[in-house]
Amino acid sequence: MRKKVTKAIFPVAGLGTRFLPATKSVPKEIMTLVDRPLIQYAIDEARAAGIKEFIFVTSRGKGALEDYFDHAPTLEQELRKKGKDQLLEVLKDTNMDSGAIAYIRQHKALGLGHAVWCARRLIGNEPFAVILPDDVIAAETPCLQQMVEAYSETGGNMVAAMEVPPEKASSYGVLDVQKENGQIVEVAGMVEKPPAGEAPSNLAVIGRYILSPNVLRSLNKMKTGAGGEIQLTDAIAQAIGGDEGVYGYRFRGQRFDCGSKSGFLQATVSFGLAREELRSDLLDYIRDIVQMDQAAE
Repeated sequence: MRKKVTKAIFPVAGLGTRFLPATKSVPKEIMTLVDRPLIQYAIDEARAAGIKEFIFVTSRGKGALEDYFDHAPTLEQELRKKGKDQLLEVLKDTNMDSGAIAYIRQHKALGLGHAVWCARRLIGNEPFAVILPDDVIAAETPCLQQMVEAYSETGGNMVAAMEVPPEKASSYGVLDVQKENGQIVEVAGMVEKPPAGEAPSNLAVIGRYILSPNVLRSLNKMKTGAGGEIQLTDAIAQAIGGDEGVYGYRFRGQRFDCGSKSGFLQATVSFGLAREELRSDLLDYIRDIVQMDQAAE
């Protein structure tokens, strides 16, 4: 019987230099889309997929991220005293049960593969998920939940995949597709950040993975790849053609690259418009801006 995926790794050790000066003192992962930090979206998605153990690979200066998931007795007491029950309910989603969350330090920025490898002892011999909080996905059924359902059929290793314009393929890991079966594709090869014009397809890997523990054993070799870093894509590619295999999953939903300023702003507008209590005012404001731009032209 195939083991369930109940553990997830969240690589959050990055410095967030593209968001300086904000990230000088605030971890990028707790910067907010509307009123929830990026990491909360990732946690909610993991919970919806059945994840029970949450492993954060962090670095120096991430104390605020750790504190975010702790209980806040004084705040809760004040809200309860003032009868703000709705806000108390909101806070419940930010609390983690004792023992459900673990923090591992990555002392050197050696790549995503190295970050995942740092959590190997907490994974053991079980399949596990990897979620990159920078990739925020708006979907009716959360992306990782979609993948877990597909994984129950395929097993092996699975990566979330989406089509990208050919000129942008060099910014991603790209799949060489062997066979397509609806949302699921069998992978013949993976190339990390291929040179312009040399990508095997326009199907790119984005920040959701379900992986076999054998990937961790491949990472033990500490082989460097693109950019001189230890690439997770390279370790996954080692499983292609083996007993477990590698699959891409064309998820249903819209992905926002919140690791970039433009992507973060786009996500803020999109998630704001999705909120009924904010939509009307935000739409009016956007219309006013468009009208002013048109008048200026």
